[in-house]
Amino acid sequence: MTMFDTGMTRRTFLQVTGAGVVTATALGGSAFRANAAAYEKFTWISPRGTLEVLDDYPYWAAKKMGYFGDLPTDMQPGPSDGTATVKFVDVGQADMGFPSPGIFSFALQNGMKLKSVFHMGARDTFSIAFRKGEGMADLKGLEGKTMLLGSAAWQAITDPMLAAQGVDVTKVKYVEAGWPTWGTALAGGQGDAALSWEGLRAEWIATGLKFDYWLGVQKSKLPANTFVIRAADLDDPDKKAFLEQYLRGWAMGLEFGHQNPRAAVEAVFEQFPAFAKNTGPELGTTSLLQQDNVFRGDMDKREGWGSHDMSSWQQFFDLTLKLGQIKEAVKAEDVCTNDLIKGANDFDHAKVKADADAYKLTDAFAAIDVENVRAHMFDDAV
Repeated sequence: MTMFDTGMTRRTFLQVTGAGVVTATALGGSAFRANAAAYEKFTWISPRGTLEVLDDYPYWAAKKMGYFGDLPTDMQPGPSDGTATVKFVDVGQADMGFPSPGIFSFALQNGMKLKSVFHMGARDTFSIAFRKGEGMADLKGLEGKTMLLGSAAWQAITDPMLAAQGVDVTKVKYVEAGWPTWGTALAGGQGDAALSWEGLRAEWIATGLKFDYWLGVQKSKLPANTFVIRAADLDDPDKKAFLEQYLRGWAMGLEFGHQNPRAAVEAVFEQFPAFAKNTGPELGTTSLLQQDNVFRGDMDKREGWGSHDMSSWQQFFDLTLKLGQIKEAVKAEDVCTNDLIKGANDFDHAKVKADADAYKLTDAFAAIDVENVRAHMFDDAV
């Protein structure tokens, strides 16, 4: 078996129906011809093995509001393998992935010619969950302890985060507890801690999982997940123009969600009714606000939605080199680019705000006090 074997053929991909049922569907080969002028159908692949989350709210809000225009966009969950989001882009079964920096560095180490073009996670989204009463503010306390992961590949996420906090990662034991059960395993007494992230905190509460958290969004200076493409696509003028327009849709969705978070949650809930029923308006709003905080970062210091802080990325790559996660030094400017950011943010912000302000909320969402939710977003932090 090669590193790209995932149980699917080269032309088979996962398709999620409106009811959330996963089926196999064939992808048209013409969409992936090396010399195609643009994308016949542009496929974005999730790093989670599912789309039934609030993390991708900018897409669903933008799609609902028509911000993608007539672009042929497609969202796919992909397999739950933590590295699939980069592998599939590399071999042409998807056009854009959403890896964590650790998985992105894995791709670079394995010779994948990918480039980050839109940095979603301006703040570090990752956190460490502990059973109630067992949380620790100093992560050096994890030395000699066991951390649960949903996928073994997530060690590429946790090692740099822990090392940046002074932890000797060789003294931390990792256990792959499986997706989506690793949080349940922690609650059931297995391990000492578990990897989590913003947005998921609220979703875990919705399923009865209540933990204490060390929050990277408050205490880490490392970057978080980003949109990556095949680097060669930027050399094609038609594809580059398409990418700029596509990312503009995401940026508009991000702006819409920032202006009216409850409306953006509704867009996700309309797409996934079962997820909506299990989560509810208040926890859905909490999850989205957590994500908005990560995605927005300190906007006064950014060039716009999606811009990379090259110093933060360089710190990450230097740290992963020191850890041996990558074998050769990486220059952030070589693998991350802000070339598409100006165009992606070139939209009528006042129009998006007007759209958000004019949106008619359902009664259930209208009853949610957004500022009260925002005030209690970090009550479970240690």
